[in-house]
Amino acid sequence: MLTPLRAFLAEVEAMLPRSLLGRSIMIIVTPVVLLQVVSAWVFYDSHWNTVTRRLAQSVAGDIAAAIQLMPHPISQERAQRIFRVADATMRVNFSFKLGEILPNDPTIMRQNLVDRQLSDALESRVERPFIIDSRSLQNQVEIHVQLPEGVLQAVVERRRLFSSTTYVFFLWMLGTSLVLLSMATLFMRGQVRPIKRLAQAADDFGKGRDVGEFVLDGAAEVEVAGRAFNQMRNRIRRQMQQRTEMLAGVSHDLRTPLTRMKLQLAMMGQSPAIEDLKRDVDDMERMVNAYLAFARGEGTEQPTATDIVAAVEDVVSGARRDGARIGFAATDSAITVPLRRDAFRRAVANIVGNAQRYAGRIEIALNRRRGSVEIVVDDDGPGVPKDSREDVFKPFFRLDASRNEETGGTGLGLTIARDILRSHGGDLTLGDSPLGGLRAVLRVPV
Repeated sequence: MLTPLRAFLAEVEAMLPRSLLGRSIMIIVTPVVLLQVVSAWVFYDSHWNTVTRRLAQSVAGDIAAAIQLMPHPISQERAQRIFRVADATMRVNFSFKLGEILPNDPTIMRQNLVDRQLSDALESRVERPFIIDSRSLQNQVEIHVQLPEGVLQAVVERRRLFSSTTYVFFLWMLGTSLVLLSMATLFMRGQVRPIKRLAQAADDFGKGRDVGEFVLDGAAEVEVAGRAFNQMRNRIRRQMQQRTEMLAGVSHDLRTPLTRMKLQLAMMGQSPAIEDLKRDVDDMERMVNAYLAFARGEGTEQPTATDIVAAVEDVVSGARRDGARIGFAATDSAITVPLRRDAFRRAVANIVGNAQRYAGRIEIALNRRRGSVEIVVDDDGPGVPKDSREDVFKPFFRLDASRNEETGGTGLGLTIARDILRSHGGDLTLGDSPLGGLRAVLRVPV
């Protein structure tokens, strides 16, 4: 029993507006519309119907009075005198057609509410055969009543049977509704605008872009959210700055003893033990450099308008100068996005350098997707097992020791690359390449 109800509620929710402004306006409009419908129905059922019925009874009473005053047998002279008095006092234009008979055409009357009310009134007041013609004349209604000697014709102004307050009521109702709706829309736009600005500020901050102090504005709840956002941004910035400064300071301090150790080893001559120590010192130096590169990846570089296509082309050109076989294709000649240019080039260079160390062929494709730019790097190397594709993003994680000895890696390249991309609001994922090796997909929002 609940399943059809849930399906119905899901369909109703799917038809509702998705934006806060649309839903707020709907919340305001729905009661107003219901109120207008109820008011219109009450007005139609009570006021309009009652007024129309009384107007119709008044006209039917005038016709019945004229019939009662007509002489028997009918004299045209006396009838005309009665008709003149009726026209002057009742605003009904009477005429009599001697010897005529009403046509049998029931479609002439009962066309609308006025005809129906007038028909009911004539049936109760006149009690004679009649026909109502409200279509032949534009502003008048013809009423034909069958009498024994002929047909009595009465022409009545349409305004005697119709109350103009109906139009006035509906115009006022519609006009006030539009005014109230316009005012509500303007006020709701003013309330929704700070929420949009807060969402935009959070999105820009998540993409690593420079976000100034959020100006508190709008309702009290929005100001509370804005104040919390400012505090969160400041805390995150302090933590990132402290982490970067600490990592850079430690790495920089380690370079001095490493340099001293290299000098001392160079002065000690040649021996297998000394060569092993030199390799260890070189490994430590590369690790320290990796620390510094990781710190620079979260440094204080500010985003600037950067052509992603040109940045990737620079990385590809450098790899080709080092002897790499790289193919590059881009769907656009230029795509400009706010980025930390040096950090982004470092991320792409880490991915390309990783493929260059393990593969003989590399293919890079740059495509614009909906809301993002996608850089796909394919190689024909050994790849990465599926169960290790998240582990390789951990700092200093290595698939095996022999691979590190062969390439001299430190285990921070993929970590730095993903960290840089995520600081821009993007991501780095790994998969299977159609070339048989690893596919790295770099995404950056635009």
